[in-house]
Amino acid sequence: MLSRLFHAWERRLAAVTKDRVVRPFDWGVEWLSPEASPAPAPAAAVEHWVEEVMRDTPAFFHAPPTSDYEYVDAPARDRRHGEAGTLRFPSALVTPHEENNIVAGRWFPAADDSATTRRRGRGRAVVVLPQWNSDAQGHVGLSRLLARVGVSALRLSLPYHDSRMPSELTRADYIVSANIVRTVQVCRQAVLDARRAVAWLHGLGFERIGILGTSLGSCLAMLTSAHEPRIRAQALNHISPWFADVVWRGLSTRHVRQGLDGHIDLDRLRRLWRPISPFSYLERVRRTDTLLVYAAYDLTFPVDLSRTLIEEFRRLGLPHETAVLRCGHYSTGSVPFKFFDGYLLTRFLRRKL
Repeated sequence: MLSRLFHAWERRLAAVTKDRVVRPFDWGVEWLSPEASPAPAPAAAVEHWVEEVMRDTPAFFHAPPTSDYEYVDAPARDRRHGEAGTLRFPSALVTPHEENNIVAGRWFPAADDSATTRRRGRGRAVVVLPQWNSDAQGHVGLSRLLARVGVSALRLSLPYHDSRMPSELTRADYIVSANIVRTVQVCRQAVLDARRAVAWLHGLGFERIGILGTSLGSCLAMLTSAHEPRIRAQALNHISPWFADVVWRGLSTRHVRQGLDGHIDLDRLRRLWRPISPFSYLERVRRTDTLLVYAAYDLTFPVDLSRTLIEEFRRLGLPHETAVLRCGHYSTGSVPFKFFDGYLLTRFLRRKL
């Protein structure tokens, strides 16, 4: 009975969004490299590219250092609510959309954050990656909560979200879509952005650095942890081992599945999206403390996928904790579930950092 109630609620919450667009399938060969030209056999070209990527994922997710960080203090009204300022820096991956190439982060320092605290190795900071299609306010409350419990938070805008969204879009379609290579490259961009954010925190003197991601953000957070040695702990909120399976089966991505249908099957899609699937990197997070959170009535991240990832962590003996939310994916953002979720995430990061 509870399952039926929550599933009906999830479908109602999902139906609130009316601007989902079914975009056409595309191999995305033009996203392989800046010099890419139309390939006579695009499917084969993409298959070959993915194989090359998987041979050296540290190179694929390498973020060259930058000194072009621009920090602007927040207005007084925002400082009263814990926000100290806005950080902007260039993305390490240049896309065709100028707006998307500047990363935006909102900084929420802990009350006891100071140069002295960091110098003594006691400063704690977390990079926060919100969910897909989050607006500019998404996870701001969670960032404030982290700061209140002594963990400074840098809340990043994902590629093609809020200030990074070009005028041609109303949703962040370019980070998850039926364009195969673009999806990989834009998710890669998010990881490179997160790594540059970690470098900024490290430059401030933070050594105890974590990452928190929700939904799509949880996938991107784990990809970042797998390639960023300065991350000590990760809190993953809504989880799956495979990127492709969530898109193929999830409630929130039915319109993306419609674009894929008739052009590719799940096995091939899973193979081509290996570079952005957590399953590919489990051994690389062996030294990272991990919290795995899933929702018992989730229709967007199907529950069997979440449990499969947890079983893989157990099978490999990876350090982790698990938590189950007694709600669905969308309803996680509703009272009282959002409070319980926030408590789980902040408690874990405070303990592990």
